[in-house]
Amino acid sequence: MDFELPQELAGYLAELDAFIDAEIVPLEQQADNMRFFDHRREDARTDWERGGLPTAEWEQLLAEARRRADAAGHYRYAFPRAFGGRDGTNLGMAVIREHLAARGLGLHCDLQNEHAIVANNVGLLLMLEYGTPAQQAQWVDGLAAGTKVFAFGITEPEHGSDATHMTTTAVRAGADWIINGAKTWNTGVHIAEADLIFARTAGGPGDGHGITAFLVPTDAPGFRIEEYLWTFNMPTDHARISLTEVRVPDSARFGPEGLGLGVVQHFFNENRIRQAASSLGAAQYCVDEAVAYAKERKPFGKPLAANQAIQFPLVELHTQCEMLRALLHKTAWTMDTYGTFAASEQVSMCNYWANRLCCEAADRAMQVHGGLGYSRHKPFEHIYRHHRRYRITEGAEEIQMRRVAGYLFGFMDRSAVKGV
Repeated sequence: MDFELPQELAGYLAELDAFIDAEIVPLEQQADNMRFFDHRREDARTDWERGGLPTAEWEQLLAEARRRADAAGHYRYAFPRAFGGRDGTNLGMAVIREHLAARGLGLHCDLQNEHAIVANNVGLLLMLEYGTPAQQAQWVDGLAAGTKVFAFGITEPEHGSDATHMTTTAVRAGADWIINGAKTWNTGVHIAEADLIFARTAGGPGDGHGITAFLVPTDAPGFRIEEYLWTFNMPTDHARISLTEVRVPDSARFGPEGLGLGVVQHFFNENRIRQAASSLGAAQYCVDEAVAYAKERKPFGKPLAANQAIQFPLVELHTQCEMLRALLHKTAWTMDTYGTFAASEQVSMCNYWANRLCCEAADRAMQVHGGLGYSRHKPFEHIYRHHRRYRITEGAEEIQMRRVAGYLFGFMDRSAVKGV
């Protein structure tokens, strides 16, 4: 057994750090761009008069960071070389995302809107896996550059965790499909050219098969953004949309008919392991910052770090970070070696534990920092509010635990992922 990171991956982390220091930090500090990261961040990022959407200035800054990262050859790391990437692996992405999050809040990585100088562009990976040649010709270049996006219409107002009970339907009408229904938490739909809508085309509630995915243009007649849902962490780009007699051609179908749940599962497995890595990095950042502060702060004439009441909670969190890191690396390696669905159980373990751990670490960092930790002059409240979301989205932690229990107690077949 060899637990050393591949030499080229360890070297790449140093390359990323050098790029961040040379290109991204100066941009972050240019003019008054720090307003997006200091205590003013939530207000500076939010257009309160436009439904709580991100401000144009904030999105322009993120776009410039992506452009610089792409020009330097970093943004497309995870993509195949044919599309300007570096054939990045799941292990590589896990290590990189942990590393970026562990640097703390900044323009190099702000997970509130999944921004990072190394793209977590699962949309492109799905397009390469499931898109038709015509769809790839239309989408791949823009997706790879981060200039073109489609949203994901999975969750419904009345159906969240169990996507197989969705009531959105698509019915054949000659060479077209007619879609009716509603979706919610459609992230990024305000800038998306299309929404990847999952609709039932056959079968009944609860069936894994019979769900089909469609790339629906957001300007299609009958497609309507009803509202943007304000959240614990603002700004918001999470919309509730409705579909009324929306007509799309069969060429809009994404992946095989009736096997849309497989597309969802593929997306979730790829994203959950990366999400877990980011939560681990943010958790370690919170622990490290709390330790450093405890060594400096001297109430009653001695450092906080001398008190076991301070030491022991941080020791437990640090230990959990170390154990999670080992499982996360092993899980990502398994996915690279044996396939995306080869470690579904472990992906769920990593995901629910990492997201919970990050919230606990942020909360503890607030406590160690006292009133300053509670303020917005430290990043812990921002980290907590964002990563608290991950304990719900893309499969709540109870769903992750249910999945593990299904494998553990034999209710689910490890060799047959539902809908795949």
